[in-house]
Amino acid sequence: MLKKLSLSIAIIILCVSGTSAIADEGGAFVTFKVLKPEVALDLAKAALASCRKNGFQVAVTVVDRFGITQVTLRDRYAGAHTPETSRRKAWTSASFRGATLELAGATKAGSQLSGVRFVTNALMAGGGVPIDAGGTMVGAVGVSGAPTGDADEACAQAGIDAVEDQIAF
Repeated sequence: MLKKLSLSIAIIILCVSGTSAIADEGGAFVTFKVLKPEVALDLAKAALASCRKNGFQVAVTVVDRFGITQVTLRDRYAGAHTPETSRRKAWTSASFRGATLELAGATKAGSQLSGVRFVTNALMAGGGVPIDAGGTMVGAVGVSGAPTGDADEACAQAGIDAVEDQIAF
């Protein structure tokens, strides 16, 4: 049963992943890209502004490709729970390499993958979006506080779109 679940988790990660894994066996080091703090901040500000424009008070968290927080912004009237919720959405998106709205559907109660919801810090609720730069995931953004996961995700995507010219390579 555990092997079946592990295989199922691996399959979902591959299915929702927008990145391909290519092993480079030459050398002892791995290189990777992460956002500069200034770009992460620009992304968070743009996501917050998008939500504000729609009348939503939210928190936005940007994490690097490993799920480590780079920036968290909380609007003045956003709920006390929103910074932690946005962080968990961003972490989940980075960790599972997919949008949390898609993961929410794939891991719903009764599905073979529902057990993934019990992973510590995982939050399968819309609003977490991976940040892709040239086919490589460089981080993720999480938004919390809009009335729906769809609205949280739209604000997250607006943040990514706002820095697209800076992260394209």
